[in-house]
Amino acid sequence: MKHLLGSIALCTILLGAVPVTAHKAKDSGPVIAFHGGQALTAGPYHLELVATDGELTLYVMDHSDKGIPTEGARAKATIQHGTEKARTQVELKPSGENMLKGTGTFTINPDTGIIVFIKLAEQDAHAARFTPRQTKGQSAPTEGKPDRHKQPAH
Repeated sequence: MKHLLGSIALCTILLGAVPVTAHKAKDSGPVIAFHGGQALTAGPYHLELVATDGELTLYVMDHSDKGIPTEGARAKATIQHGTEKARTQVELKPSGENMLKGTGTFTINPDTGIIVFIKLAEQDAHAARFTPRQTKGQSAPTEGKPDRHKQPAH
């Protein structure tokens, strides 16, 4: 009996030392954009936003990049240009198996930021901030000023 209790105690100690973590966006590789938009992780979803002047299309996938049905989903996008205070709200409605679409009077510029709030039926709400016309790690160019960080072509 002592041997059994000793073995259980040892197993408990060893298993307690093993770190157990959930899937985290920072631990995963980059999210693949299958439709030409910008893809980000938001909670249990991979969201891809395809943004064009006047239209937003949001694709919803799981972490295995399989489409998640959007029937009964609610989503809203808030569009802002740079530091302007003016914002445009666009309601995104289910359209197709795993997408939501919304239209309005807006343009997409290099300094456009879009925050999307999404709530799928019977799920928690999540948000993601997209910058559809910016390259990762790059700020919006300032008109009329040369880019001091650009490397000369060799």
